[in-house]
Amino acid sequence: MTDYTNEIQKRRTFAIISHPDAGKTTLTEKFLLYGGAINLAGSVKGKATARHAVSDWMEIEKQRGISVTTSVMEFDYRDYKINILDTPGHQDFAEDTYRTLTAVDSVIIVVDGAKGVETQTRKLMEVCRMRKTPVIIFVNKMDREGKEPFDLLDELEEELMIQVRPLSWPIEQGARFKGVYNIYEQKLDLYQPSKQMVTEKVAVDIHTEELDQQIGKPLADKLRGDLELIEGVYPEFDSESYLAGDCAPVFFGSALNNFGVQELLNCFVEIAPSPRPVQAEEREVNPDEPKFTGFIFKITANIDPNHRSCVAFCKICSGKFVRNAPYVHVRHGKTMRFSSPTQFMAQRKTTIDEAYAGDIIGVFDPAIFAIGDTICSPKKKFEFESIPTFAPEHFMRVRQKDTLKRKQFVKGTTQIAQEGAIQIFHEPDSGMEEVIVGVVGVLQLEVFEYRMKNEYNVDLFKEGLPYSYIRWIDNKDIDPKTLKLSSDTKLVKDFRDNYLLLFTSEWNIRWALERNEGLELSEFNRGDLQ
Repeated sequence: MTDYTNEIQKRRTFAIISHPDAGKTTLTEKFLLYGGAINLAGSVKGKATARHAVSDWMEIEKQRGISVTTSVMEFDYRDYKINILDTPGHQDFAEDTYRTLTAVDSVIIVVDGAKGVETQTRKLMEVCRMRKTPVIIFVNKMDREGKEPFDLLDELEEELMIQVRPLSWPIEQGARFKGVYNIYEQKLDLYQPSKQMVTEKVAVDIHTEELDQQIGKPLADKLRGDLELIEGVYPEFDSESYLAGDCAPVFFGSALNNFGVQELLNCFVEIAPSPRPVQAEEREVNPDEPKFTGFIFKITANIDPNHRSCVAFCKICSGKFVRNAPYVHVRHGKTMRFSSPTQFMAQRKTTIDEAYAGDIIGVFDPAIFAIGDTICSPKKKFEFESIPTFAPEHFMRVRQKDTLKRKQFVKGTTQIAQEGAIQIFHEPDSGMEEVIVGVVGVLQLEVFEYRMKNEYNVDLFKEGLPYSYIRWIDNKDIDPKTLKLSSDTKLVKDFRDNYLLLFTSEWNIRWALERNEGLELSEFNRGDLQ
């Protein structure tokens, strides 16, 4: 095996996804703790003096105790190089999570043991199923009272529409929680709560009296009975079935109290896929191809508040990335060199000289990147499949209160729009003094307003708008300004100058199509693909 192939085989790039408050960010923290990336794990909802989670680095994330943007973190564990993407759970930021799922090779889903499968988890699983992404499920908060484990397994199968196979099993729960039996490693781990430090585990042979001594004979007998039932009911764990996305291994534990997490991580690095082929428009791109290729799946402004710069996150799909080497930005046809490519621990970043297929790197964005852009070695011109843009459902007209801050207003709205956190539109003959902001969820509007004030020092005038539907005009041979439209339909342009229509109802959409013969409308911006 060549050094290059060996490097690729070591990579594990995955996202942690869940419904809000299931414990996703807490689990991420504990992974970083085991990887030696941090010495002390933070909490998501901390007191004023407490440490916050490393992955929740925005001020608004610390205040609200939720993630509003995907964080990228990398660390070494055993002989593996791990890239974690901690995603927002809140549905208003689901678009960020969906985009992130295009850049990972596998997923860990966190489920709250008391609440079971929740709405957002169900939606995210649909995306994983569509993409055939391998999934591991971590049932969290076993140190609290919750559903019976077998009932949970039935619910997981039914709601997520995937076959499951427990690879660890809880001994009681809530105040009675004693630990888990690690089926994968055939060891017993006794519960020792510790929120911040890595604790030693006690291992015993399940088939000896030592088990009776450790947890008492009634619980030992119950555990042996449960394990027999598992072996009889659930198929034996098959890594091929897991990699095909047909079967999900299930682990139990408590992320907050740092229990069952290392067992999950140990199993994950062994069974999870190394970088997988990525679909381009013409063909599949294999990670072991020598030429560098990658695509931008996320853009973040102001990671470093001192520099006010934008960073584009690139998933490397094949080849080896080398600092200062010439690469082509395919959509613009420009050759670029990246002098300070970075890898991240949330907002803390280090400059790297090289990176391999599977890695996530950050490159400086001089305001030319868009989500979905392809970067590749010269003479290897092709494009990866585009990342769909969600149609906004809430609209607001905004302008700056202080006219002297026009420059900051334009910069702020443009940068935050480039991130994909909002979409901005303007009327055809107007400039950027006033824009219409479109978002998928209302909370995104709050975050936008907060960031404009705190990152760009701009106070906003806001006006709610009645529109609920958006359609891009696909026709190139129609003058949009001549269209017959109802009085409550608005013609606008997006920030790439594509024409689109805002509607208040589906009736208005039908009205426009009936009155304008040959008009073609789409829910997604196909102009992004050109």
